[in-house]
Amino acid sequence: MIVVGNLTVGGAGKTPLVIWLCEHLQRAGHRPGVVSRGYGGRPPRLPLSVTAATAPSEAGDEPVLIAARTGCPVVVDPDRPRAARALLAANDVDVIVADDGLQHYALARNLEIVVVDGRRRFGNGFCLPAGPLREPLSRLVTVDLVVVNGAGGAGEFALRLVGDRLANLADVAHTEPLTAWRGRRVHAVAGIGDPARFFTALTTAGLEVVEHPFPDHHAYRPDDLDFGDGLPVLMTEKDAVKCRTFAAARHWYLPVSAAPDAAFMAALDAKLSTLPWR
Repeated sequence: MIVVGNLTVGGAGKTPLVIWLCEHLQRAGHRPGVVSRGYGGRPPRLPLSVTAATAPSEAGDEPVLIAARTGCPVVVDPDRPRAARALLAANDVDVIVADDGLQHYALARNLEIVVVDGRRRFGNGFCLPAGPLREPLSRLVTVDLVVVNGAGGAGEFALRLVGDRLANLADVAHTEPLTAWRGRRVHAVAGIGDPARFFTALTTAGLEVVEHPFPDHHAYRPDDLDFGDGLPVLMTEKDAVKCRTFAAARHWYLPVSAAPDAAFMAALDAKLSTLPWR
């Protein structure tokens, strides 16, 4: 069991790292599966097996995105050990990746990876409700790997999120380089932990961005994307999985992938070599 989690509330790039980790394990010949709480979903039953075709309203946006990007079996259940048992019973997997669950101590684990937002770090350093921490900073001493979405410090590994092509939500085979949109005025929506990160990426690429932040895991409706004009609407891939049923030609999303540094990959592979593979 490999747990990828956060020490703070809010997004830090955890899901892209889970996707990258699943792909990394697949390239090494392993058969990963994923368990998740399924935050934001209302499953008709528990545990719930998730595919790319599952409604995000049932499974949550992140599990559907992970299933679509990796092709791995995914099971959601707030009871993560029950999710893991269901995953093993129904699928031929030799390693389970937990998307979040660092603080879910009923879930046994062999390897813990913490993802840190390089811009916000740990805020004021206090635990909830006085600050953003789910656990004290001393918890970092006990985890196996600390990955920073941004520049890493001592004892940390750096991670970048990269994406340079927009995909049309109504026709995902239609993509365009982000550079071709330089100077264009667009609406940008983001219902993620840190919407500013997405808006900054578009602005840095030279787009003129009208920002529309939404709460993390927001359940979009068609009128959320109607701004009374014909401008294109850009969104994250996590937002896109919830908007595909009412996609229009002017709706686009920016897929991103995790790009951890070589030192992280070497340290990870060394840890993986010690795991008790099934």
